[in-house]
Amino acid sequence: MQPQAEPVHDIAHLGSVELFTPKPDKSLWYFRDLLGMEPVHEAAQSVYLRGYGDYATSTLKLTTAANAGVGCISWRAASPQALERRAKAIADAGLGIGWTNGDFGRGRSFRFRDPDGHVMEIYYEEQNFVAPAPLHSTLKNLPQEYTGRGVCVRRVDHLALLASDVETNRKFAQDLLGFQLREQVRYDKGKTEIGSWMSPTAVHHQLAYVVDVKGGHGRLHHFSLWVDNRDDVMRAADILIENGIFIEAGPSKHNNSQGFYLYTYEPGGNRVEIYSGSFLVFAPDWEPVTWSEEERGTGVYWGATLPESFIQYATPNVEGEGTGKAPQFPVFF
Repeated sequence: MQPQAEPVHDIAHLGSVELFTPKPDKSLWYFRDLLGMEPVHEAAQSVYLRGYGDYATSTLKLTTAANAGVGCISWRAASPQALERRAKAIADAGLGIGWTNGDFGRGRSFRFRDPDGHVMEIYYEEQNFVAPAPLHSTLKNLPQEYTGRGVCVRRVDHLALLASDVETNRKFAQDLLGFQLREQVRYDKGKTEIGSWMSPTAVHHQLAYVVDVKGGHGRLHHFSLWVDNRDDVMRAADILIENGIFIEAGPSKHNNSQGFYLYTYEPGGNRVEIYSGSFLVFAPDWEPVTWSEEERGTGVYWGATLPESFIQYATPNVEGEGTGKAPQFPVFF
């Protein structure tokens, strides 16, 4: 038996996500006033925000663009040495874009593309958030006070990306970034990889790759924000409906991840999930859970079946119907 390769633990966690929006003022209203995120900086065509429990100065970047979608996905390295190691490995694989001088609240970063074309970066230097007096919490271990504004999401949690070839992108995340595979869906008696959920931390998944039924590249399925419990998800539904925000699916519970969820579209067009529950994975020898199409069903443990739009719509949008296995195609995030 060959010895197992030593695990790579060079990525600490998901650091920040950039979302493109053609309606910057309305998108800002959604994340600031309805979801309760705190704006901390503006520069050029971007606004930087954070959840009240995020330790970093900023975890979401809203950038004005012609179309909705995902910009740069930022991963924090575990150390300066880890940053250099991952940069070299990615560059050697031919996926590197190059070094940057950093962004607001962060030091220099190494940018690259995953095999499907999503732009990502790895950085180490991070500016911790120091709350101004109006946001100072009496809890010394809470970065800022719980404002109670809107949904008041605590932190960023994960994102799901579409890919034309899930297996290639999953192997990239495992081999070059060191992510651990938690669960996946395979069709055709295990031959076809439909979706995979991975994480560099104990959080169930911080990144998911799911097949793009429209054959696109570099697209976003959803960006997810964490709240503490199911009641917060239910409260979010009330707040969003009262403010005219379309709820696409939920509140319901997934079978994969066991997460309790609510999906909406922010005004710029990106799908946003309000998320809680799920489970943590501490076992270093975790065996990935594999679901067949029969076992997977609709992807809902209980609650209403996810709609066809959940399969067909992503950002940037591609017109027309997908040629994948819809409507029997599993929906799972």
